[in-house]
Amino acid sequence: MTSPVSVPTAPVVKFGRIPVQSLAPLVDGGQRPAKAVVGEEFVVAAQVFREGHSSVNATAVLVDPQGREHRFPMHRDNEGLSWWSATVAPDSLGWWTYRVEGWSDPVATWSHDAWIKVPVDADTELMLEEGARVLEQALASLPAGVDGSPIASGIAGLRNTSMSPMERLRAGSTDEMWALLGVHPYREFVSPTTAYPLLVERQRALYGAWYEIFPRSEGCTFDAKTGRWTSGNFRTAAKRLPAIADMGFDVVYLTPIHPIGEVNRKGPNNTLVAGPLDPGSPYAIGSAAGGHDAIHPDLGTFEDFDYFVAEAERLGMEVALDIALQCAPDHPWVKEHPEWFTTRADGTIAYAENPPKKYQDIYPLNFDNDPAGAYAEMRRMIQVWIDHGVKIFRVDNPHTKPVEFWQWIIADVAKDHPAVIWLSEAFTKPAMMRALATAGFQQSYTYYAWRNARWELEEYMTELATETAAYMRPNFWPTTHDILTPYMQYGGPVAWQLRAALAAMLSPSYGIYAGYELMENVARPGVEEQIDNEKYQYKDRKWEDYAPGGPKAGRSLAGYLKRINEIRRQHPALHWLRNFELHRADDPNVMVFSKSAWVTDADGHRRRDTILVACNLDPHATRETTIHLNMAALGLDPWSVFGATDLLSGQTWQWGEHNFVRLGPGTQPIHIIEVSA
Repeated sequence: MTSPVSVPTAPVVKFGRIPVQSLAPLVDGGQRPAKAVVGEEFVVAAQVFREGHSSVNATAVLVDPQGREHRFPMHRDNEGLSWWSATVAPDSLGWWTYRVEGWSDPVATWSHDAWIKVPVDADTELMLEEGARVLEQALASLPAGVDGSPIASGIAGLRNTSMSPMERLRAGSTDEMWALLGVHPYREFVSPTTAYPLLVERQRALYGAWYEIFPRSEGCTFDAKTGRWTSGNFRTAAKRLPAIADMGFDVVYLTPIHPIGEVNRKGPNNTLVAGPLDPGSPYAIGSAAGGHDAIHPDLGTFEDFDYFVAEAERLGMEVALDIALQCAPDHPWVKEHPEWFTTRADGTIAYAENPPKKYQDIYPLNFDNDPAGAYAEMRRMIQVWIDHGVKIFRVDNPHTKPVEFWQWIIADVAKDHPAVIWLSEAFTKPAMMRALATAGFQQSYTYYAWRNARWELEEYMTELATETAAYMRPNFWPTTHDILTPYMQYGGPVAWQLRAALAAMLSPSYGIYAGYELMENVARPGVEEQIDNEKYQYKDRKWEDYAPGGPKAGRSLAGYLKRINEIRRQHPALHWLRNFELHRADDPNVMVFSKSAWVTDADGHRRRDTILVACNLDPHATRETTIHLNMAALGLDPWSVFGATDLLSGQTWQWGEHNFVRLGPGTQPIHIIEVSA
């Protein structure tokens, strides 16, 4: 006889009296927090239903860090599928919770039945009396101090036999009464879901324009007689800050600023042998001069760094510091903690590889042999830079370190420094990119650089604005010091204009690498990155030549980028991600989308801020086509006519649901339209 097998079962979650299912957003089944920034609107949705035909209703409840409840009435989106939703917005920083409460709605149940029966004189007196009684219960449920006169009037009207039955019914169903019950509903059988975590962070976690520099290049000089370069430093780099701020950037991002290894130092264009005057890659961190908690002597001292940070803050910018957890062979950690590295069978330490790329000047860290010691040292090192005013860290290749490490260190830093923001530079598989976001990274690099066709961009943006928006915030970069795609190499000035503007309009956060405004488009043969790459040598861009009166005046995109950033700052609709809406164009090379947000002016009036973008993604040809607008997404009726002002050219047209556009090298590649109803 076979013995009975014990089958383990998962814990059973009981239904509430009013079932509530499929709550969204939910990150990893509620195990990890959903994310928002202060003032960011997002949708809470759930399926809410009950047995029989009685009415149900639902409320989204956000609880702030002080324990105060913020209630948002939900509306039914799809009666057949029982979907309910509410647009919510947290108004302060910190750890919140959110839940949905399903509940029985006795007043709505009575109203539904009464408006069917009373007009046909079925159970008329019974229905009117039952209405009076349920309104008495609703009146008794009002919080102390709330004026219940609209409900009291309704009760009196339902029982006023001097009026006709329909007059009595209308007296018990006034707009004033329903408005009051909308704010203070009479609820029975309230059935809440589990309260799930919501992390609300500062707005820079979602919105900002970044500008990347190699500090050593800003202010560097070359002596043609001796063939020697003199490195720029924090004091000379600070002189570049006013120009960066004038272009409207919010964050100045510094590639690593630490001592650079001497052993296996790379030469120009990633050659394996460096000359005695070659500066090496700042990503090969560490030498006898120190490691990740030290500053390269050529860049100056901590006093100079503090001056740079203070100047950036004075100009309204924050400093982001590159954190690359890897070491040159002569980094102090290699001798002090050999257990933090991977030793190969021949006794050598494994250098970094990302086939076909090889990084002989870099040893990756391996935390598995001594996680406690390695984690503690990384945390100590990060604190050094926090103590010197850094509140943003751009992390190089975080996908090569354990996800659990990032979850721990980001959470540990946040205990005392909740304003710190982490940007994940992980161009890797979607599963890892998403895991890093759920582990705590506030922002993520993306595949934007390689999404060029309309269908690719539409599909990707829809994913970012919906599927992953509750936990992963994108930061769009057209190029970086590592990335120069064929589109940018061969697209000409139109490509450089378009991709910057498109990044800035699609994503609340975007960034450019210094030299973008000069359209540096020549790649090193065989790879998609700049020739004479700044990672391995100094680059004096002679910014003064592009200033008014200079020999190259008018050949920079600086003014164009400034205008793009002005538009972003002036239009709150561009500060958000989840408000992305697609429209249609007949030409498959033309992409059309919009973003809208409600804004409260200084005088207290609310207005709708709407930006509509139409762009030709083909940098080589001018395209003429008709675009078809989803007028409801613009807050307009299908037959409406609106003022369409191009914020780049200043032209204004009268547009409607269908409009002709001409975009490309012969005109301009992109319309950024302010919609005026």
